[in-house]
Amino acid sequence: MKQAQVFEQRRSGVLLHITSLPAANLGQDAYRFVDFLQHAGVSIWQMLPLGPTHKEGSPYQCLSAHAANINLISVDILKQQPWANESELNGLTFSTMMAHAYRQFMAQATESQKHAFKEFQTQQQYWLEDYVLFCEIRHLHHATAWYHWPDELRDRETSAIEKIRDERQEALAIRRFEQFQFFQQWHALKHYANERNVMLFGDMPIFVAHDSVDVWAAPELFNLDNVGQPVTVAGVPPDYFSETGQRWGNPLYRWQKHIDQDFLWWQQRLQTQLELFDLIRIDHFRGFEACWEIPAQCETAIDGQWLEAPGEALFDQLFASFGPLPLVAEDLGIITDDVTALRTKYAMPGMKILQFAFGSGADNPYLPHNHCIDSVTYTGTHDNDTTLGWFNSLNDHDKQRIYHYLGYSQASMPYLLIGTAFSSVSNLAIVPMQDILELGSADRMNTPGTTEGNWQWQFSWEQLDEGKSAKLAGLVKMFSR
Repeated sequence: MKQAQVFEQRRSGVLLHITSLPAANLGQDAYRFVDFLQHAGVSIWQMLPLGPTHKEGSPYQCLSAHAANINLISVDILKQQPWANESELNGLTFSTMMAHAYRQFMAQATESQKHAFKEFQTQQQYWLEDYVLFCEIRHLHHATAWYHWPDELRDRETSAIEKIRDERQEALAIRRFEQFQFFQQWHALKHYANERNVMLFGDMPIFVAHDSVDVWAAPELFNLDNVGQPVTVAGVPPDYFSETGQRWGNPLYRWQKHIDQDFLWWQQRLQTQLELFDLIRIDHFRGFEACWEIPAQCETAIDGQWLEAPGEALFDQLFASFGPLPLVAEDLGIITDDVTALRTKYAMPGMKILQFAFGSGADNPYLPHNHCIDSVTYTGTHDNDTTLGWFNSLNDHDKQRIYHYLGYSQASMPYLLIGTAFSSVSNLAIVPMQDILELGSADRMNTPGTTEGNWQWQFSWEQLDEGKSAKLAGLVKMFSR
């Protein structure tokens, strides 16, 4: 397959989720961050999935594969709209403010603005209506998961759904308006970034959450029983890091149903992401060749087995529909020759994590001398410790091995590893913002296998002094990124 154009030259990027901005939204800080990237010559801003999260806050377990997290909406930008009356919106809770803003919009927006809202609803019809219904019913049932709703709502009986539509018309309209406002703000930010030669790099998990509109709206596409409970769930097998493996709990796909529908569900899912992003990382790519299938009644992943997936048929369909796709494969973990063949057939770069490079021999695929052009080199990802935290956790012998390999450079961590990533032959090099700021373990984004204290990290502009900006810009220039 032909490679997407974005991968044809050397580039650098910074990994920072929207929630890690000081204000954690699409407002002034997001634009300022784009300016910082442009000034440093960095052309990629990578972030995590943008969907509405569950209470744990993980962007990898969302209520929808299409909808956006409305908490990322900039209230300041909303209040500046010509149809908004800021004085009436001040002092309200977020949900009350959005409801009031909707009424102001309907009363005072221009015909052109109202037409844009109608166009949005028409274009996003394939997911929007199911989503607003799902959210409203979930709200009426105190955030209870859909599979615990009354049977008629759980099973989407027509009369029960129509009753909700009739009785909750304005509430549903407000939810459509909230999504419209997010997408308006997002596309304005994307336009601003693209004008400054900064591309937005998104993330698409392979699986969706059990408690999501995606599973509620199309249960036939997932391996569920007749009351909406998974028969089998996803995870990864026992390995060096965990003797019991990982039981993620996401329901697995009924792949034959997807094949019978020409993978329409996947085409629509990718369509949404391509509207949002210039590049997309596919999380757990190896699951498209085979995934670890765990009986739902099992509490660990030990008793799972590999289940083949129709990855080749899926990507044949996606490439036929969209042409060359700017996809990056997250190919970490147990990677077989078949997984690698699937990735290379579709010209998807894989990932090289430098924190994984120094724990074995010279054939370690993450060591820089084993990198290839068609790859993305990272110091670490959102699931790793910060580079400084990782390095400080090593014993003196391991630290010396790393310095010996890297030539005893005068640079200290983490910039020694940042420079190594940028000097790699990989066409893309991405560095988490924590590494640029030289932060330790207390500032990591996520610790896999834990549920508390994750996804909360934010930086402050005071941490980003001129010296750090200049060092980053110097590396971009030195290694032609």
